[in-house]
Order: sequence, then C-alpha cells, then structure tokens
Amino acid sequence: MRADRSYFKTFWRVPSGAKALVSGHFFVGAEAPTPQIGGFAAGSRESSRLGFAGLILAAAAALLAGVSLRPAAAAGTDRAGSRPRSAPAAKPAGTSRAGRRALHLPKAFKGKLPITELTEDEATVHALDRLAFGPQPGEVKQIEQMGLAKWIDQQLDPKSIPDDALEQDLAQFSTLRMSTAQLLARFEFPQMAAKKAGLTLQEFQQQRQAKVQQELAALRQSGEFDPARAQMLRVDGTPQQILAELSMAQVVRAVYSPRQLEERLADFWFNHFNVYARKGFDLWYLPAYEREAIRGHAMGHFEGLLEATAKSPAMLFYLDNWLSVDPIAFQQFRGMIAARQRQAAMMRACGLFVMLATPAQIAQCERRMARQQGARGAAAKQAPVVRGLNENYGRELVELHTLGVHYTQADVTAMAHVFTGWTIRQPRFDPQFAFDARLHTPGPKEVLGYRIDAGGMQDGEEMLHDLAGDPRCAHFIAFELARHFVMDQPPKSLVERMTKAYLKSHGDIRQVMRAMIYSPEFWSRQAYRAKMKSPFDFVASALRATGADVQIAMPMVNWVARMGEPLFLCIQPNGYPDTAADWVSTDELLNRMDFAVALAANRMPGTRVDLTPFATADGAGGDPQGVLNDAIHAVLHGQVSEATRQALASRVVAPQVVSAKLGARAEQARTALIFGLVLGSPDFQRH
Repeated sequence: MRADRSYFKTFWRVPSGAKALVSGHFFVGAEAPTPQIGGFAAGSRESSRLGFAGLILAAAAALLAGVSLRPAAAAGTDRAGSRPRSAPAAKPAGTSRAGRRALHLPKAFKGKLPITELTEDEATVHALDRLAFGPQPGEVKQIEQMGLAKWIDQQLDPKSIPDDALEQDLAQFSTLRMSTAQLLARFEFPQMAAKKAGLTLQEFQQQRQAKVQQELAALRQSGEFDPARAQMLRVDGTPQQILAELSMAQVVRAVYSPRQLEERLADFWFNHFNVYARKGFDLWYLPAYEREAIRGHAMGHFEGLLEATAKSPAMLFYLDNWLSVDPIAFQQFRGMIAARQRQAAMMRACGLFVMLATPAQIAQCERRMARQQGARGAAAKQAPVVRGLNENYGRELVELHTLGVHYTQADVTAMAHVFTGWTIRQPRFDPQFAFDARLHTPGPKEVLGYRIDAGGMQDGEEMLHDLAGDPRCAHFIAFELARHFVMDQPPKSLVERMTKAYLKSHGDIRQVMRAMIYSPEFWSRQAYRAKMKSPFDFVASALRATGADVQIAMPMVNWVARMGEPLFLCIQPNGYPDTAADWVSTDELLNRMDFAVALAANRMPGTRVDLTPFATADGAGGDPQGVLNDAIHAVLHGQVSEATRQALASRVVAPQVVSAKLGARAEQARTALIFGLVLGSPDFQRH
C-alpha cells in the first residue's frame, strides 16, 4: 500500500523517511516495534484500536505538517559539547501586543518576577508548563488569584505543600516501599523460583501462564474484565511488577502531585544519573535508587546528590564499578586467599596437628591432599578469576555527571583508580555500599588537575567534593538545567547567572533554580513555547489538561514507551535526549495524535475523561466550530497561533467530520475528535 504523504503538509514538518502509512482516510499504523511491559502493548487491539479511529485519524493526519516545532536559537546562546542546533519556529501570534500588556502586570501577581514580555495568562501557563507538567482545569485562574510569585515560592519549598492525597494514590504500589532485600526475597529470578518448586523453567512458566489464564477467564465471567486490569494480572508476583509499579508511580506523581517542581526535578535528575532497569540486579535495586538517591536529594545540594548516586548499588552495578579493582592489589588479594585455601585444605586432609607438624609431616600431608584433589577430577578445577580496573564509572562521572567534555584518557584511568574498592556487599541478598581497602589503589593520584591523597574510601569522597565544587561542574549543571527548563540553546547570560548562584551557594539546587526562575530570560518571549514536549511530558500534560481520572496507569506507561521513551529503560548512561530535534519524527507524531484522540474519546483502558465540564454555550449541541473554541480555551487556554487555528478550523468543518456517522453518540464522538485534534496540535506539543 503506497503511503499518501499529502496529510503531512498542513501542520507538521517531519522527516521524509517515515515508516507510518496513511492511506485514503484511514490510519494504517507504524511499522516500528511496540515497546511493552508485562505483555500488554500500547496501541494493541486491546488498548487503542478504536472503532472510529480510521475516520478520526483521517482528519488528524491532515494536521500533520507545516508548523515547525523547532525554536530559533537565542542570540548569544551557550553550547555544551556538540549538541544539534534547533531550527527556527514561527513567532507566536500577538507578540507585540502581549509585550506591551505585560509591562503592566500587577505586583500582587508577579512579585519580583522579571516578567516584561508575557501576559498574565501566558506567564501562568508558561510557569505550569516548565515548572510543572502543565495546567489542570481551573489551575491557571487559581494561580492568578493567589499570585504567580507565591505559587513559585511554594514550589521551591515542597515540604510546605501537603501531599496526603498523593500518598494515598501511591499506596497501591507495594514495591515502592520495599527495601532492596525485601524485593530480592519477594520477587525471585524465574530460574530460582522454578528450582525451588522442583520444576524446569519451561514447566514453571507454563504453570504460571495457566494460572493467569484462569484468572482472566474468571474476570470475563464476572463481567468486570478490563484490559488494564488484565495487563496487571500478567505481571503480578513477577519481577516485572517492580518495573511496572515504579513506572506507574512516575505517571501518577506527574499527574497528581501538588509538588510539581519537585517531580520535574526528580525526573530531570534520574535522566541525568540514568540507570537501566534491565541490567541484571538493577531491576531490584532501582526503587531504592529512585527513592533515596534521586528523590531524597532532588532539591538539596548537588554534592549530596552526586555522592548518593556514586554509592548507590544501582549505579555501582550499572556502570560496573563494583567490580573495579587495582590489578596489583587484586593479585595480592588472590594470593592471600589462595594461601588461606591451601591451609584449610591441608587441615581437612591432615587434621589440626598440621599447625605443629614437622617438614616431613607437612610433605606427607601435601601428598595426601594432592591425591584427594586428583580424585575429584578435572571437572572440579575452576579457571582463576581475573579482575581489574573498570573505567566506565570514572568516564561517565566526568563526562555526563559533572564536567562535560573537559578530560583526557589519563584522567579517566586515574579517576577509575580513585574509586577502586567501591563495591557492593551481598549483592544477591541485601545489597549495600561497601568499601574494600584490599582492592583499592594506594598512594596519591593526579586527576583533572587535582591531587587526591586522602587514602582509602576518602579518595573517592574527596574527588566527589572537588568535582562538585569545580566551576566547570557549576557551568555544566547550570547549562543542563537551563536547557531542560528554558530552551534547547539557553542564553549565555542565563547560564552564567545560574553558574554564579551554584558557586555562591555551594551547589544548592534550590538556589540555582531560583536564579533561573527569577531571570528575565526565563520569562522572555523567545523562551515561551520554545521547548518540545518529550513523550512523558506530553502524556502527563494531556492527562492533566483533560482532568483525567487515572485508575490504572499501565496503559499510559506503554503509550509513553510507544512514543519512544520507555520509563527507566534507557540503555545509554546519558539518558533520554532533551531537545526538540530528537522527538520530531512521523512515527512519534502520529503516535501522539493517536493517543490524544484515544484519550479524548475515552478509549483508554484504566482512565476516564469527562469533557462535559469544558462545554460552553458556543459548543452546545455539538456545533464543530463552537466545540473547537471550547477545546482551544480548555486545552490551550486560548493561546493558539493563527496557523494552528486556521488548520484546525478547516478540518472541523470538513464533510467527513461534520456529517460523519460515528455511532449512536455522534455528538460526543465528534467532540472527542475535536478535543483530540487540539491535544495533538503543535501548540500543545510545545511548552
């Protein structure tokens, strides 16, 4: 079937090599494999094959082209490494008028915030888009009444905001509160569980599958079958439940937490100190890492965050530092162990008297021991364990966690020596950070211009302290935060201001964020809607914008994965990308539109959306133009570019939308279609 690309010429500019097919008036789908957790794929027949999806996406596809998502780089922007520069974006409608009005914002609203180019509505939506996961229904007016400056000050002090309701929502995820030791005991490797049950792995898996099918059949017979609940049955009691609950909690927090800035920073810092959930034991280690190392330090001092991640079993395991040893020290250690093993073997062969034996008696014992070892056969012999220096953590600590690109290979090797002996005690049962002095490289070390000679574990702690206080680290962290919260290529003046705040406060993340928020660059017209939402941002903001009631978040997790950002499953240590260019492709944009329409149409398992509170007199009776006005007001808060408005208006009056036979509830279905198109529009994709 030949792809019809004409649908991609009204709204979006997308790469020509896309795999998604659109034929006639029907969305066929994407060829890319669909990520999933627990056997229930996002976009599968159970989750998203809508009865009227073809007709809806025929109209939606006509919106996919034309309005660029890529904002212009600021004059005098700062760059780190070789990040791609973004393409220009269309100037928002009404810029000059908004700039004049914003000069007279009430002091009760803005306080000392340097807002000079945005209106009250624009500034409030901008704050909610960047410092939160988008506005909820009624939240813009609520913040305008209390004052934007007051809301921001509350967000900078999250402990002042009650979150009891959120804690009740999170109580359903039992694994979040478990220690790593409890998780390892409760969720065994399938091979170990099968061995305990006296079964082969295949028999164990077949037995579990049969049990799941029985439970699904019981659900169907009871009339309470729900695809989202069925999905959870497939992972309950397995190690995958850990990842499923951690991912669902991420969605629930982003949508419902009143401490939105804290959630934003927790998401940012996990991506900055990324750990891949499916590397060995890290699946079991991850909840404690996210809970204690990341969330516990998200708004504290950077040095504390850096040390917490460095000593976390999850990071030690992910980047293999738990195996990194000084080669010479390891050989000495192996020699000591071999001597002890030889002495123990002689005692088993000859008895305790060997400690007082004469040389002749010792020789006789050795001959007896040799005969016993020979009787065990060659199969009993084991190859000697070879361990040495591992540079993974040392390299990523410098390049990704602290300084950027300011290092040499000699620095990486020396850094690896600094952290030798940083390991994990009891990794299979109760993993804890441990330092083994026997495996550490002794003596002074020269790294990045620093002389490290504290000795033992203090070598690593001194190195972390020096890195956290380094001006290059201050600049790197300031740049990363500014790129995430302001624009893909942040202005140098902003990065320098944030760098000074970092150095003055000794890496106080809260003070760095305050410097960013109270900078004119943050509130500039250029920064307004200059960022492209990541898949997770898009899903969370769509759920918040529609006031969605998320009962089971797993389908949302799978939609985020389908759009290209499976939670906690980024293999590379640098985490997911943070610029618009990395998230704009045909497949991803069509997946977003598919999700938006499915959400608005209430075809999302485990989640309910009620659009009736958004209706006004204009949209009464299902008049397409009136419904469009309601959707623009509810979803975009009236802040829509002229190009987007015209493209939407031309589609909602198209014959296939106005006169479509969409089932018994044509009016509701048409309303859902229009809201879905607005959710999938470029103006909602930007923030």
